[in-house]
Amino acid sequence: MSSLRKGIEKIEIALKWDPSPLGSPPHDLDLVAATYTGDDPHGSPDYIVHFDSRSPDGTITLNRDSRTGQGFGFDEVMTLELDRLASRYARVVVGVAIQQGEQQTDEAARAKVFADVPNTAVRIREGYTDLSEHDFSTVGASPSTTIAEFVRDTEGEWSFQETVRGFDGDLTTFAAAMGSL
Repeated sequence: MSSLRKGIEKIEIALKWDPSPLGSPPHDLDLVAATYTGDDPHGSPDYIVHFDSRSPDGTITLNRDSRTGQGFGFDEVMTLELDRLASRYARVVVGVAIQQGEQQTDEAARAKVFADVPNTAVRIREGYTDLSEHDFSTVGASPSTTIAEFVRDTEGEWSFQETVRGFDGDLTTFAAAMGSL
């Protein structure tokens, strides 16, 4: 007998922030999604989707990518079609990382953190229902953070868990470690 509960099917994650002051290096925040198989749900990601990319099967897509935060509304938008994700995937972790770029050429320079970027916000939504909204204030001292975890249960239904956990590392290190956070 089938259940009336369908679980989460299609998610939109939207990220916004204000541009850096004139003459300063741009604030470049990136949405990052990592997929994990049922065989290794907390290990190495099977694949990662971030700036200007999409998953091999098209189920996770970065629809809008900003390198400056300029524009109205949300600057980056990612869509996760969990209902279309192959059954071998049991977990998807989504995060945000601040690109460090050229401002870290001096070893004494510190990494840009969320507290350095004004008016940051992320919204996680299924259809017209907001599942989560966050302003990164609890992870202000971090250059990257997880924001959401989607887990498939034994019946194949996806659930959502807000997981705001700061991480001290660059995008490459963060993406590799997302499954264990």
